[in-house]
Amino acid sequence: MSAELSSAIAASADAPALRFLTPPAWAVAQRPHLATLLVEQAQLEKKAAACAVQFLFRVPAAANGHKALSALAREELVHFERTLRLLQQRRIAFATLPPCDYAGKLKAGCSSKMPERLVDELLVAGIIEARSHERLQLLAAALPGHDDELAEFYADLGAAEERHEGIYVELAGEVLPPDVVAARHRALLVHEASVLAQLPFGPRLHSGLVGLAPAEAGIGAAGNAAHGH
Repeated sequence: MSAELSSAIAASADAPALRFLTPPAWAVAQRPHLATLLVEQAQLEKKAAACAVQFLFRVPAAANGHKALSALAREELVHFERTLRLLQQRRIAFATLPPCDYAGKLKAGCSSKMPERLVDELLVAGIIEARSHERLQLLAAALPGHDDELAEFYADLGAAEERHEGIYVELAGEVLPPDVVAARHRALLVHEASVLAQLPFGPRLHSGLVGLAPAEAGIGAAGNAAHGH
């Protein structure tokens, strides 16, 4: 990420990057749904690879940016293949699942005009990677002793998602000035927190907490303090 863009984001950030912090209890509540989560993970990795390839044809033709996107797409496909192997080993059929509402509702916050829309879509891709990193790390922490193989698998994937977030944010900074990108990043992070706060809990990586008992969801009377609004 360029120093100018990093400075613009840091100067404007008065809260953690993700405005909604998922409680560890979310991951514990996912333990009965690991087979479905694994099928969805394969689906998500395939979609993430396709997303990176599509951006190759839309972002400015800077060699470094295209190289990073190409590597990102290949890594997502490696993760897809790794997930397929796990499904095969566990005799779980790979099938298309109905998508969670998370991504669609998040993308609804994007601008309708260009080039602002391209910047927003790149930032949304980065936010999804950041959220995936958070959720995968929570699953990795919740599964040792319950499913050690998946705990290690999710830990490995989570580290990659963290790297991918920065790639998308940096690419956005090549389309519009850093201060504009930083402002849109802030707005979309707040929007993402609002989306998650309204989604129901379910066997999906990006599900919400609605439907979990307050104590089970780790939410007190004050609600999720990480909303920041």
